[in-house]
Amino acid sequence: MKKIIKYIKHPSKFIVWLSNKNFFWFLNDYTFLKMKYRLVIGKKLDLKNPKTFNEKLQWLKLYDRKPQYTKMVDKYEAKKYVASVIGNEYIIPTLGIYNKFDDIDFDKLPNQFVMKCTHDSGGLIIVRDKNKLDIKAARKKLEKSLKRNYYCYGREWPYKNVVPRIIIEKYMVDESKKELKDYKLFCFNGTPKITLVCSERFSSDNMCETFFDVNWKLYPFIENNHRIDTTIKKPKTFNKMLEYSRKLSKNIPFVRIDWYEIERKLYFGEITFFPASGYEKFNPEEFGEEFGLLINLPSNSKKN
Repeated sequence: MKKIIKYIKHPSKFIVWLSNKNFFWFLNDYTFLKMKYRLVIGKKLDLKNPKTFNEKLQWLKLYDRKPQYTKMVDKYEAKKYVASVIGNEYIIPTLGIYNKFDDIDFDKLPNQFVMKCTHDSGGLIIVRDKNKLDIKAARKKLEKSLKRNYYCYGREWPYKNVVPRIIIEKYMVDESKKELKDYKLFCFNGTPKITLVCSERFSSDNMCETFFDVNWKLYPFIENNHRIDTTIKKPKTFNKMLEYSRKLSKNIPFVRIDWYEIERKLYFGEITFFPASGYEKFNPEEFGEEFGLLINLPSNSKKN
């Protein structure tokens, strides 16, 4: 009932919900993105002269489409791709890859592991004690994720042809012994310029999202009302993060390369082309324009 009342008071939220359910499958990508941007951001999407970070991400969804991007966003294939560029020692071990939940033989898995889908965001299950795993709930969550067409949610082209599978990885934690800090490097044409650190991701409060420049100077803004943690120290492997992010982001207008630091060793996380699908809300708003200035759109393929 509360949800119904919310949608009656805010019809635009209902339309956004429908868009997330692929209700507008019949719209082409251009029309869909114009509509959803207006609903979520509250402003008209300018694709002829995009200026903000979010506007340029929408432009890149439409006009920067390279076949290798599909491999780079696939959580299984990306590991092989990154290993071919920087070496296998930076890859979190894969324990299994499965087309469906019933293919998983839990007896052969260790007591701790991580389960997720290769093609979406959110289908994550962290297993700290296999004996306490609710198999029924895990099946429900992962089978729901397998059916989800992540491309349709935000028309992020790289996901359109990713094969939905379940990947199981080795369970790993950092010095906190509870979870991993996620170091997300925003890279622009092969140059990392911004680091987002996600910490306390499974806190009862909002997780912390703290931005730094490459000199580890704090950016004084917040994103989507998340908390920040000004006490986070620069990781020991930060120079390697920068070096390998340069290699992995070469000749790409914008891409985010994610890393973990575990016992002073560097591990690859994932590759993301459109953080929050290009619907981040910056506070103060000016930082959306500042970040947008860092993206140089390919002039040889710019559309009107």
